[in-house]
Amino acid sequence: MEKIKFIDLFCGIGGFRVAMDEACRENNIIPDCVFSSDIDPFCQDSYETNFGHRPTGDITKIDPDTIPFHDILYGGFPCQPFSIMGDMKGFEDTRGTLFFHIANIIKRKRPKAFILENVKQLVGHNNGHTLKVIIKTLQDLGYHVQYAVLNALDYGLPQKRERVIIVGHSEQILFSYPSPIRPFKPLSEILEKNVDKKHYASDYIQEKRKQVHISAYKVSIWHENKAGNVCSYPYSCALRAGASYNYLLVNGKRRLTSREMFRLQGFPDTYKIIENDTQARKQAGNAVPVNMVKAVILKLLPYVASSLDMTSVLREYEVEYGKK
Repeated sequence: MEKIKFIDLFCGIGGFRVAMDEACRENNIIPDCVFSSDIDPFCQDSYETNFGHRPTGDITKIDPDTIPFHDILYGGFPCQPFSIMGDMKGFEDTRGTLFFHIANIIKRKRPKAFILENVKQLVGHNNGHTLKVIIKTLQDLGYHVQYAVLNALDYGLPQKRERVIIVGHSEQILFSYPSPIRPFKPLSEILEKNVDKKHYASDYIQEKRKQVHISAYKVSIWHENKAGNVCSYPYSCALRAGASYNYLLVNGKRRLTSREMFRLQGFPDTYKIIENDTQARKQAGNAVPVNMVKAVILKLLPYVASSLDMTSVLREYEVEYGKK
């Protein structure tokens, strides 16, 4: 069996890791995560519990030369600088500059491919200039780069979650983004039964919702936006790490449980949730949709799996003898 080495930057709780493991399993490939990094200690705890090793911390304090060589780089770099839920300061926000740490690692380690993820607002941020800088930076490193806005709803998950997926590869290949996979999983397969009473909204909140909205669906998730408008769908609106506890309610009555939120992001039930509801909600809200990135990974694997041995030998030779 072939082995593909990869690194998992800004790994959070391991959405890319789960997707890679599943994609490789379906293609008889051995996934080998040689490095991971995330600054959040709670995410480090969850990652270590589920994958057996603890991610390194602050990426800005890591020398790229100490990171092992790898075939694929994954990076869901911080989205707050570009999100409508944040201040949209982009590169003016110190978190926005973390992208350039990714670029520096790519420059030093020359992976065959990379997949980066961010919020869809990145496309229009600063009239599109921010994304142009990101794409040009990656192209200047010698990579063929594409981007697209994909929706988790189109890849089997009952959650409307749109994200920019940037794909780069060191050689010219006939890569295309995966076609939508419909239908999405029904909410009935996501929602738990016999939910603890602590998850139910107060009578006041339930009545307030009913006064302004009547759902057309038997099973739905009600969403209240920042303006106070309520709507409902047979799927969830995007999970958000810092949102009000009551902005999403199942049938207008109760909040999502931790397991339900992880399911909405595509995490299997074998994934161990070790944090309390507050931390679990934050982790789920910051995670990458597993099914969506898995579909992209499956399109890249045939290319990356080819000529792996020779590529690794050449890269290590270049470093050993000082070739930049």
